[in-house]
Amino acid sequence: MSSNHHLILESDKEHDSSSRHGSPRLDSSRFASSNDHLFGLKLKKVKRKGGGRVWYQRKRVKSLVGVIGLVGFFFFVNWFMLSSLQDHGQRQKLSIVNSSSVSASVSVKKELKKLGKGKRSQFGVYGRMLALAAHALAEGQNKREPKDLWHEPVVPASSWRPCADQCSWEPNGGNNGYLVVTANGGMNQQRVAVCNAVVLARLLNATLVVPRFMYSSVWRDVSQFSDIYQEEYFINYLTPDIRIVKELPNELQSLDLEAIHSVVTDVDIPKESKPSFYLKNILPILLRNRVVHLLGFGNRLAFDPLTFQLQRLRCRCNFHALQFTPKIQQTGALLLQRLRKHAAQPGPLDNYLVGLHKDSVVKEKGVRSAKASKYLALHLRFEIDMVAHSLCEFGGGEQERQELEAFREIHFPALTLLQKTTKLPSPAELRSEGLCPLAPEEAVLMLAALGFNRKTHIFVAGAQIYGGTQRLAALNTLYPYLVTKENLLSAAELEPFKNFSSQLAALDFIGCTAADAFAMTDSGSQLSSLVSGYRIYYGGGKMPTIRPNKRRLAAIFMKNSTIEWKVFEQRIRKAVRQTKHVQSRPKGRSVYRYPRCKECMCTTD
Repeated sequence: MSSNHHLILESDKEHDSSSRHGSPRLDSSRFASSNDHLFGLKLKKVKRKGGGRVWYQRKRVKSLVGVIGLVGFFFFVNWFMLSSLQDHGQRQKLSIVNSSSVSASVSVKKELKKLGKGKRSQFGVYGRMLALAAHALAEGQNKREPKDLWHEPVVPASSWRPCADQCSWEPNGGNNGYLVVTANGGMNQQRVAVCNAVVLARLLNATLVVPRFMYSSVWRDVSQFSDIYQEEYFINYLTPDIRIVKELPNELQSLDLEAIHSVVTDVDIPKESKPSFYLKNILPILLRNRVVHLLGFGNRLAFDPLTFQLQRLRCRCNFHALQFTPKIQQTGALLLQRLRKHAAQPGPLDNYLVGLHKDSVVKEKGVRSAKASKYLALHLRFEIDMVAHSLCEFGGGEQERQELEAFREIHFPALTLLQKTTKLPSPAELRSEGLCPLAPEEAVLMLAALGFNRKTHIFVAGAQIYGGTQRLAALNTLYPYLVTKENLLSAAELEPFKNFSSQLAALDFIGCTAADAFAMTDSGSQLSSLVSGYRIYYGGGKMPTIRPNKRRLAAIFMKNSTIEWKVFEQRIRKAVRQTKHVQSRPKGRSVYRYPRCKECMCTTD
C-alpha cells in the first residue's frame, strides 16, 4: 500500500473514532494539532524510503500535494459530519413534535375508549370515526384552518342591508275589536307567534292585547311577555303600525269567551293559513263579539302570499320591536364578555342584543391588551322532546327505546296513537331521509372534518342534552375548550333565571347570535332559524352560519365503518360548503330565517 493511501486510511480511522464519541469541534487548536500530526507522519514515512536527493525532493513535492489534498478532505469530512448531526437534530425535533401529536392522539383515543366502556355506550356506531377524528385533530394542531371557515362569501352578502324599520303607511286604529293571542311552545316559537299576531292585528284592523304565553308541561315555564321582552318599547315602537294595549277593557274582561264562541284554538286554524282564511273565518267573529282569543297560536300564518307592507311589518317586529329585558341583556353581556375575554370593542350585533350593556362586553380600560378569543357557537337540538318526537334511534339500545316511548306516551299522546294505528317509516328510513337530529358525536365529527382545530373555543347552546354530560363526552374530549352558559356564569348569576327555560333560551340566543361562527345541527329548529336570520340581517356579510344538509350528511355517516378520514373530510366539506352560499328568500320560506328579500332588506346594487 502506498504511503498516501496509508495516510488516508489512518485519517479515516481517526474520524470514525471521533464520530463515535460525538461531533468534532470546529476550533483552531483542533485543526493545528491535526495538521502537525499529519505533516510529522508524512515526513517520517518519506525518510524510511531512503534514496538520493532528487528522489526525496520529487517525493516531497508529491507529498506536499497529497498533504494539502488530505487537509482539504479532512475539512470536508468535518463539515459533512457537522451537517449530518445538525440534520439529525432537526429530525429529532420533528420526531418530538410528531411524537407529541401521536401521544395527544393516543391520549384522546384512550379517553374515548374509556368513556365508551360504560354500561351504556353513548357513541353508538361512531367509535372508529371518533378515533380517526382524534388522530386528525392531534396531527393538525399546528396546521392552519381552511380560509373560509370563519367567513361568509363577503361581497354578495354585504350588498344587503337592513331596512325593515322603514314604515310608509298610516297607523291602524284597531277599530274592529280586540285580538288576544296565547302563544305556545318555547321562547323561539313564542317569538314567531308574536310577530304573526302583530301582522294579523294589522290585517284585521284589530287592537292587539300584549301577547300571552301558554304554560307547557314540557317547558314548565311561567314566564310572560314582560319577563322576556321590554313591553313598553314593544308597544311604542309599533305604534305607527298597530294599536297595542296591555289588557282588555273592563267590559270585555268579564265575558265568557268560550260561551260566545270567541275562542279559536290551533286545531281550528290550519298550519300556515293564508290571510284569506283569517278574513273569512276570524274577522266575522271579531266584528260580532268585539274580541277573539287565538289559543295555542304559533306558526299559523303563511309566509306567502302576503302583501309587501305586511311582510315588512313581520320583519320590523322580529328584528326591531322585540328587545330583551335589561335583566337578560345585562347577563347576556356578561356571557359575551367571558366568551370573548379580551375584546377591545363590541361585536357587530351587540347593540341589538344587549343594548346599553354592550360597553361592558369589552375589556376594562387600562387592562393589558391581548388577542380577543374567536368562538364558534353550536346549537345542539338534542333535548329529550326533540329526540322522542323524531322517532329516530341514537345508539342507546333497548333502554333508550323504552325511555323515549315512555316520554312520548306522556307528552305526545297523539304521536303514540299514530304509531299504533299507522305504519310509520322505520328509524333507518327516517335517518336516510335526513329527518333525524344530529347526535352530539355526529356534530363533533362534522366540526372536525370541516377543519375546526382542537383549540377552537366552542359555546354549546341548548337545554338539557338527552343523555346528560356523558353524551357530550366526545365533544369534550376532542374539543377541550368547550363551554356552556352554566360553565361561564356562576350559580348566583344564573339564580334569577332558574326554572325559567324561556329566559335561559334568551341567553343562548344572545350567545349564538353574537358568535364569530354559528353551527346548527337541526336546520328546522326555531332557535337555529331565528339566530341565522338575525345574523344575516345585522351581520353585514361577516357572520357565517353552518347549515348542514342532514340528508346528505346521513349518506356520509352511513359509511362510518369503512370510510377513510380524508374521504370523509372531503365529502363533509363539500356538503356544507354548498349550503353556505348567499341566496335571497325562496318563495314560501320564513322571512325570520331568510331575511334577504325586498320586504326586509335593501340591496346596494
